[in-house]
Amino acid sequence: MGRLKQFLKHNISVCLLALAALVFFQPEQLLAAPATIGSVPVIKTYRSPKNSTRKNRRLTKFIILHTTEGSARGALEKLSKNGECHYMVAKDGKIYTIIDKNRIAYHAGVSMWNGQTGLDSMSIGIEIAGYHDKDITPAQYASLKRLLSELKATYKISDNNVLTHSMVAYGNPNRWQKRKHRGRKRCGMLLAKPENRAKLGLKSKPLYDPDVRAGRLVDADKELSKILYSKPSTVVQTQKPISVPPVTAPTQKPVAQKPAQPVKTETGVATTTTTTQPQVFALPKNIIGPGRSAWDIARDLYNSADTIYHFPDGTTKTGKEVKKWKSMPKGTRVEIGGGETSENPDVTLMEIGKDGTVHEITGDEIMAETTFYFPSNKRGYYLRGSQQSLKELEELPDGTFVLVGYKVGGPISAKKPVFNICGLKWNMPDTYYFNSKKGTLTSGADIDEKNIPSGAYVFYQE
Repeated sequence: MGRLKQFLKHNISVCLLALAALVFFQPEQLLAAPATIGSVPVIKTYRSPKNSTRKNRRLTKFIILHTTEGSARGALEKLSKNGECHYMVAKDGKIYTIIDKNRIAYHAGVSMWNGQTGLDSMSIGIEIAGYHDKDITPAQYASLKRLLSELKATYKISDNNVLTHSMVAYGNPNRWQKRKHRGRKRCGMLLAKPENRAKLGLKSKPLYDPDVRAGRLVDADKELSKILYSKPSTVVQTQKPISVPPVTAPTQKPVAQKPAQPVKTETGVATTTTTTQPQVFALPKNIIGPGRSAWDIARDLYNSADTIYHFPDGTTKTGKEVKKWKSMPKGTRVEIGGGETSENPDVTLMEIGKDGTVHEITGDEIMAETTFYFPSNKRGYYLRGSQQSLKELEELPDGTFVLVGYKVGGPISAKKPVFNICGLKWNMPDTYYFNSKKGTLTSGADIDEKNIPSGAYVFYQE
């Protein structure tokens, strides 16, 4: 009888363990074995309602790392609602699955790497709860390291193709930048530093921006570039503003000196020098001032309804309410919406009047073959920049929509389906369908595959 009890006890335990494995580790989940940090489970499902509508990727070349730039809870709800990533790593190390890893998630936005654009269709997006200028937690490093290891093995992705969003995001011409430019995002930038990549088990990294080097983009953020492409021996630090009281009397005490610092000489022998601490009156990073515009602070969220401008006279306006960007008063404080707003707002479709003048929106590409205009006074028509005179373009009325860096195909028909025109880009957020009969532009993200409008023209990124 005692042997029978032992036999039953053993087999019941085995069955319970097997049942638990079936419950907690579904086929869609990434890790093959329970992953924990202490007692904290690493994988949890927080499936997006958009998951079932997303198409499978035909190609997976990159893993792109993001930072949420807001609270974890708010970010998780927003990311799930919009289907903006595949995974989110919370500060305690939990990994939430948002979009199935084989499907397309809209996380990269306007993106380019080595001449390839629209990276949503060929990448996995991982959001890490935190901010671009603050290090992530040890628990996040541990979980992210394991997640990356599994994904790299599954899709045969090299360490050099594990990128940050700040590396791949680019901006179209705007009122501050006259050409397509790198520096639209600082998202995840610290995860490009060699010492942090080592914590993630990444042994190599890109040494330069291939698109800037090739002239496809210009570098609009030199400070960011130094961080993204720093070498292992280089330590990039951002000096904190030094608060020094103003001089109030001629007899002011001498300014304190910095401690002696070692300096490497030509002979290789370390010596020391003593320098006087300079008086620095630096503005906080969210204050508009000399050399710091609204774009420098908020990037592509500068004209968002969730970005608030607090003017020195006590009044406030949202980014959508501001009209005179060039006359923004010095000392204006900028409050960015953060994790409650979409990380990838619509930055490709611009409007004359609301987003600036035609020159401010298009920059050097005002008369380009790849710039298109949809005049507000000519409903149902579009104009190509290369086919218009400069005077005609300068006279376009407010309310005219503009697309920069696009191709056009169509009209769509049964013999010429949209899939044959732009392939996987047919349902990207930055792809637009133009209905000439109604004069409307519709984002690819809002297009139903079963109801693609016949006769429409499709505009998609080069």
